[in-house]
Amino acid sequence: MSDRQIFSEFSDSPFPRNALRGLFGPAFLALTLAVAAPVPAQADGGLAGLWQRFFGPAETGGISSSNGRLEAQSVDVATKYAGRVAAVEVEEGATVEAGAVIARIDDRDTRAQLLGARAAVLRAKAARELAEASVMQAQSALDVARTNRARVERLHADGHASDSANDDARNAFTSAEAALAMAHAQVSDAEALMASSEAEVDRLEIALDDLTIRAPIRGRVLYRLHEPGEVVAAGAPVVTLLDLTDVYMNIYLPAPTVGLISANDEARLILDPIPQYVVPARVTFISPESQFTPKSVETIAEREDLVFRVKLTIPRNLLERFEDQVKTGVRGRGFVRTAPETPWPADLQVQLPD
Repeated sequence: MSDRQIFSEFSDSPFPRNALRGLFGPAFLALTLAVAAPVPAQADGGLAGLWQRFFGPAETGGISSSNGRLEAQSVDVATKYAGRVAAVEVEEGATVEAGAVIARIDDRDTRAQLLGARAAVLRAKAARELAEASVMQAQSALDVARTNRARVERLHADGHASDSANDDARNAFTSAEAALAMAHAQVSDAEALMASSEAEVDRLEIALDDLTIRAPIRGRVLYRLHEPGEVVAAGAPVVTLLDLTDVYMNIYLPAPTVGLISANDEARLILDPIPQYVVPARVTFISPESQFTPKSVETIAEREDLVFRVKLTIPRNLLERFEDQVKTGVRGRGFVRTAPETPWPADLQVQLPD
């Protein structure tokens, strides 16, 4: 057992630090040193360093620390429309690619509506063809009326046609012009109807595609929230995914410490299940508002009541490398430097599995 593993068992102890030291005094230390004796030479000094890190002051030598646990950004994959769940294609714990099918909502009603919309498009096309034929007919009638009007006007000028015949010819030409204008309007109306029907087809095709729920990101399935046969409302989440490229630890630090750190500062994480490794991270968020220390965070007795949340994010390339080993909810400890020029001590140098 390594020295980090020895102390990881006590890092979350509910006993106050002084009581812990009193309870596990020189006898415990002697026993620990005896057990740790077979550890290779490069571990020399690590025991004392870890004792200081886990049981010593929250800030030592320009380095401040706090307890926390690994978390990942979660994404609720929801249905856009209400309906009955036809199938859920993934299991909890599975890793899915972006665009993979997550679940399917019963789409029979939408398919029927889509068939009706496509039929409406065909009707609109037929109406447009009929209107175009009416335009041709009206144009022919207009040409006849124009020719007749011109003939009657010449005869009227020579005194061979009465005034009434001349007026009838002119009125017939005006009526033919109106009929042609109406035919053109019918064509425009048919084209508008066809555009509306085609838009309805597009809408229903999009709705039909949305009834197949796909993963928006590559991630791990955290929860199956609904099962086949259940009726869900619009916007109801069906599956929750964990974004394995956005894993972080929230720690809580007092104001004097927060005032000395800034975004993008280097940080280190030591996780309880694997204390032999030191994981690199960066400060990606510092809360602008203070709060009382959350009950879920086990802090040392001397910590101030009012603290600021600091988010330590693990690099994406590292998460991709160890994706299968990433587990949220794991407790550990985060370390930040209150002075950027402070070198990381030996027990906080980055150490990762091969």
